Parts: sequence; C-alpha cells; structure tokens
Amino acid sequence: MSAAVSVCGALVTHPAPPRATSGRRARGGARVRSSVAMASSAADTSVADEARVPALAVFDLDACLWNQEMFQLRVLVDRENPVMGPLTPGGDVGVVGARSGGDIIKLHPGALHALQRFHAGDYPGMRCAAASSADTPLAVSIGRSALDLLEVVPGVTVREVLAMGFPEGFEGNLQIGRTPPLSSNKAQTHFPFLKRETAIPFDKMLFFDDCNWGDHCAAVGNGCREKASGLGPVTVRTPRGLQVADWEEGVAAYQKRRDAARAN
Repeated sequence: MSAAVSVCGALVTHPAPPRATSGRRARGGARVRSSVAMASSAADTSVADEARVPALAVFDLDACLWNQEMFQLRVLVDRENPVMGPLTPGGDVGVVGARSGGDIIKLHPGALHALQRFHAGDYPGMRCAAASSADTPLAVSIGRSALDLLEVVPGVTVREVLAMGFPEGFEGNLQIGRTPPLSSNKAQTHFPFLKRETAIPFDKMLFFDDCNWGDHCAAVGNGCREKASGLGPVTVRTPRGLQVADWEEGVAAYQKRRDAARAN
C-alpha cells in the first residue's frame, strides 16, 4: 500500500553550521550533532528553502513514528533492560527497542531512516517536531520515556535528534498529549502551538500521521493554512506506520509544491 500525500488540499496517491553542544559525547565518542544554528533565528527558513526541504518535519508518535499505541501500555519503559540490535547498515549496535511491561516499542523503518538522514545533515535547515494526541498523562509519560531511550545511531536518542537545531532545553517542538491546553484536535492545538513555539509557518511544514483513529492529516491540512499563501502543511497518511517510501514521497511532494509555488 502506498502512502497518501495531500498537497494544496488535493489527495494524491504516489506508488548552516551546527550549534555548539554541551560537550557531552555519545557512546563511542560521537558528539551529538545539530543540523542548524540556533534559536533566535527560528523564523529564518532560508536555509531549508534553498535546500528545497521542509523547515519543520512533524511526526505523530503512536503507530506512526513507532509501532505501539501508548494508551495500550501500562508502565514506563525499562531503562535498565533495553533491546539492543543493529541500527545502521554497517551493523553498529544500539537501542532498537524499549520494553514497557511485555511490549516492545520500536521505531518504524521510515522513521529510523528519516531521523538518521536528518542527524547526518542531509536536510540543511530542517528541524523536527512531534505532534501526538496521546490520551492520558500515563501514555504521555510512557511516550516521553521511549523518546529518551530509543536510539537513532548508537549513543544518540530520538529525543536528542528531535532537539537538534533548537536551544538547549527547548521542548516547544514536542507537543504530546491532549491534556489542556492541548486537545484531541491537532489542527486546533498542536499545530498552532508548534507554529507559535518555532515561528515556522504552516506552509513550510511536512506532517506524517497514521490517521487510523481520525483523519488528522485532513484536519491539519485544511485547518492550518497561511493567509498569504493559502497553503497548510504537506501531509502524509501512514496507516502501516512510517515506511521509507512514505518519508521519501513526503519530501518529494513538499519539493514539488515548493517548486510550483516559486514558478508562479
């Protein structure tokens, strides 16, 4: 099954220098990397524009970024007993699974692919965010504990990769839950908060969501539009979880819309 990509409201089916880090090094001596410089220039999307990539890639978590639904789990992940395995084509070993009771939380292949390419600096000027409507405080806590344990490359966690390009301690790019001021409606809360916190316009975002519990992609694409362009985020439905083809098709759809807009 191919991904459904929404561009300009139509549904189409398709088969700068790093900021300084704190000095902490990942296992094996690798330093956590940053793809763009700073916080004060959050609204400057010129680097991403020049590279023809979204300024903000936004991921739903449950059943999209990873395989599990947090509302079905009951305990925080076990930090002392991670699932280890190969993370890279070369066989570099890292944390590939987070145990929550008898369940294991794992990134979908496309999520790992996207985050590894982002971490490697393949998308200049882009940053990443999460928009999840996890339905209970426990579900939110389990999800955040998984972000803190699962790794993208050995020694570098998903949370650390999502933090790249933002100031130390910034979490405005992590809109997780539905406890007020958040809600179950991502178009009304999560995305307006992401725009406010990052100063990145809706029409420079790319959003992935499984949409198995409601069409968040349609709601966000239609409900979060910039007045000047009339455009919202490019959205991609991932009913089987984020696969490599979904990520690549989403980036390509964003580039196609950007190029068309600049040609007009």
